[in-house]
Amino acid sequence: MSTSSLLVLRGGTVVDGTGAAPRRADVLVRDGRIVAVGDVSASQAAHAAEVDCTGLVVAPGFIDPHTHYDAQVLWDPGLTPSTWHGVTTVVMGNCGFGIAPTRPADRDTVMRVLENVEGMPLAALEAGIPWTFETFPEYLDALDALPLRINVAPLIGHTPLRFYVMGDDATEREASEDEVAAMKAIVAEAIEAGAIGFSTSRSASHLGAYGKPVPSRAAALSEIWSIAGALGEAGKGTIEATWGPDLFVDEFARLANDTGRPVSWAAIMAGRNQPGYSDGVAARIEVGGNVHPQVACRPIVVQITLNDPFPFANVGAFGEILALDRAARAEMYMDPAWRERADPQVRAAWGDIIDRARVAESGAHPELQYGATLAEMAAARADGSTSLTPTSLDVMVEIARADRFDTRFLVAMTNDDEDAVGRLLGNDQLLLGLSDAGAHTSQLCDANFATHLLGHWCRDKGVLTLEKAVWRLTGHPAAVYGMTDRGVIAVGAVADLVAFDPERVGTSLPQRVYDFPGGADRLVAHSIGIEHMWVAGQAIRSDGNDLHATGTGRLLRNGVSG
Repeated sequence: MSTSSLLVLRGGTVVDGTGAAPRRADVLVRDGRIVAVGDVSASQAAHAAEVDCTGLVVAPGFIDPHTHYDAQVLWDPGLTPSTWHGVTTVVMGNCGFGIAPTRPADRDTVMRVLENVEGMPLAALEAGIPWTFETFPEYLDALDALPLRINVAPLIGHTPLRFYVMGDDATEREASEDEVAAMKAIVAEAIEAGAIGFSTSRSASHLGAYGKPVPSRAAALSEIWSIAGALGEAGKGTIEATWGPDLFVDEFARLANDTGRPVSWAAIMAGRNQPGYSDGVAARIEVGGNVHPQVACRPIVVQITLNDPFPFANVGAFGEILALDRAARAEMYMDPAWRERADPQVRAAWGDIIDRARVAESGAHPELQYGATLAEMAAARADGSTSLTPTSLDVMVEIARADRFDTRFLVAMTNDDEDAVGRLLGNDQLLLGLSDAGAHTSQLCDANFATHLLGHWCRDKGVLTLEKAVWRLTGHPAAVYGMTDRGVIAVGAVADLVAFDPERVGTSLPQRVYDFPGGADRLVAHSIGIEHMWVAGQAIRSDGNDLHATGTGRLLRNGVSG
């Protein structure tokens, strides 16, 4: 046997992903799978490569169930920055979005949907997607051919599916009986080819190309039930959705029951502007049912520009903005009547978040960065001789105008009630997700959710035990998405593993880089304390440094290696 096929991790504290208590143990890996956990003898480990894990926690590789890497993976098969934070498997295609199936005539529209609703830079999409595929099976084959660094498991999304079957009508009307049947057949084909499930959205904030509601919002609920029925008939696949006014707690429970398939929906948020809301929603979830609402462990803090105000898409006045080309948006912002109309709408939807916003990046006014809030600036600009006081939105527009509306403002959107978030993390029915990695790339970086969970919620606040935190990152998402050979450290499981320092694990502050196709920028954050990572037994990180490993990951058709 060659030395490259045998690996032993010595002396670490094994937290196995099942929720079991930590224990000191060695882990022996042969040909990419775990063959022993315990005291591995010298004879068992003969000719093995050995890694000293003393003082480190050895856990299954982390699974991120809510990413949007569908396009980025095509130019970045390293799937950064998720791979820097212990993540070895990502689920893509969430919220009904994706890039397949897509006919050539619809490519521009599909990319513009991703630009508006998921904050992906259009220049990067245009330069980075090779479009060597049209159908979903062809997309899976394209992924399979990539030199993936970690594993990917794609959902088929309702938005490209509707465009594929209905063309421009996808955003305008309900589907006919024949169109629904065609969509169901395509999803059945996708599941047969290896899709991990089907995703959709009813969110009022999801405005796509040219400011129109995304296609899934035009569907009748019966259409969603029919399409999801393809998963029930196949007996495999998970349903993921973003909730909306007519698709919420009770409807998701019924959908899971009617299809016999797991449902995970996004998301329960704990915002300071809605005290008690998240606890009330969580209390309605059927304990033990096959529905796993998603929660986030980080406050949703975004850096937004008025050129790209997606976070306010559920505000009518900003919907008008998103319907315009960027060149026309500046003129509307300068209209006092628009600001007078927009201000109360933002407050009705989001409370005082613009008041609390600060300047994060400004070329014209660097002296304002991370200084006073917009409300404080508005008060300082008040004319004491009159009753006129500018609003925080007025000040936002005034500052942004000097940067051609590219000033970046730091805005805490939601999930900023720490006590309520802690209670949600203690509810085992809820699935930790919503990193949105691959989306909103210039606005936020929450791909570091795993290291934040381990550092902030586990070590610093003690809200989660180490074994519960690791289960949330590994065994639980593996179970919800049917990844039967991942998410645990057990004999026979694939050796996707991470070793981290529990005293140091955490995340750096985000930094802006310009490494996307077309020169587009994004925010990234590096990990602290992630010392080693292996994918199917092959090292991709050692002693805190990334290795130049490619082709270590796999396309997980239906969540497994095959």
